[in-house]
Amino acid sequence: MGVNMRIGIYPGSFDPVTFGHLDIILRSSQLVDTLIIGVLKNSNKVPLFNTEERVELLREVTKDIPNVIIESYDGLLVDYAREKGASVIFRGLRVVTDFEFELQLAQTNHKLNPDVDTVFLTTSVQYSYLSSSTVREIASYGGNVEQFVPTCVVQAIQDKYKKLRRD
Repeated sequence: MGVNMRIGIYPGSFDPVTFGHLDIILRSSQLVDTLIIGVLKNSNKVPLFNTEERVELLREVTKDIPNVIIESYDGLLVDYAREKGASVIFRGLRVVTDFEFELQLAQTNHKLNPDVDTVFLTTSVQYSYLSSSTVREIASYGGNVEQFVPTCVVQAIQDKYKKLRRD
């Protein structure tokens, strides 16, 4: 008798990973046997952290969640899901305006791969305003981001902006 493992994917750019992302990671990891955090290599964006740095930061902040795997990918999410044998994609919703975009994306993904469903998790209220772009903007002006991201991410952000200011 074979074991049916449920594999889920939580995709994103995670530039940088925030407490809001971790909220979704923790909650979605409880709904599947294996949760793959798919770090998107997006050539349309200029990230603060390169793909390898984002993967490493995510590995550090999720090291105590045993069923989480961190990987990078490029291309279509549904193709990546098929390759990994995933049956569910997790997406976080912060505010109502996220819903329209996310619904369209979920319907398109389902059309491309009907074997994969999207599950929306609303971010916990204390993180509903939080985004990576907000964290980057605050940090770019030297603001304190300790309340928004894990300690190792705070240090990485500070180091990155110091380096950018020197260059």
